[in-house]
Amino acid sequence: MILSAQRYQQRDENNMIGFYSYTVILTYIGFVCGSVGLYFAANGSTNMAIIMLMLAGFCDMFDGKVAKTKKNRTPEECRFGIQIDSLSDMVCFGLLPPMIAFSAGLHKPINIAVFCCFSLAALIRLAYFNVTEEERQQVTTERRKVYEGLPVTSVALIIPLLFAFRRDLEGMSSTAFPITATVVYAIVACLFITRFTIKKPQMRAMLWFIVIGILELLLLIFKHRHS
Repeated sequence: MILSAQRYQQRDENNMIGFYSYTVILTYIGFVCGSVGLYFAANGSTNMAIIMLMLAGFCDMFDGKVAKTKKNRTPEECRFGIQIDSLSDMVCFGLLPPMIAFSAGLHKPINIAVFCCFSLAALIRLAYFNVTEEERQQVTTERRKVYEGLPVTSVALIIPLLFAFRRDLEGMSSTAFPITATVVYAIVACLFITRFTIKKPQMRAMLWFIVIGILELLLLIFKHRHS
């Protein structure tokens, strides 16, 4: 009780609400990238919005590892990290991807319905993760080894790959890209909330993700210049 009271007193002495240690900086930067991406998408700058999505994915890839380097994190800091990470993920990977597709001209009712399902599935998954992760941390200090369902951050690689072949699909027919994109978004939404396990990637796999992301970015630029 005394320790708890000290924490509340220490919290009240701060001039601002929240936590601002280096453990959450990458999460904040990722959120800003996602927010800027939304503005780009709203302005019709689809490719810039995709780049912001990829930058947000990069930040999310390492924010957890950075946070774990601080050994004396308080329980409040740990819980805050879980919450702020999921809130940021909702903006970056739950809302930005549909806005990217919307900025590319997918405006039909079926598109909007699928995008709403996509965002809702991301919301459900992130909220479920928060609950289960807090419960897990109460009984063990071991690091998470598997994820349930498709992590929402995976769209930072899936969506750029889809849009890298946008011009090729549009060259096939006027409906090829809209249909393909709608199906991809629908499948990803289902995978968000489907119960299956994926092994949490280690550093080697994360480095491969970075390489894949760079290749996707180069492909996106190449396709855009030659379209």
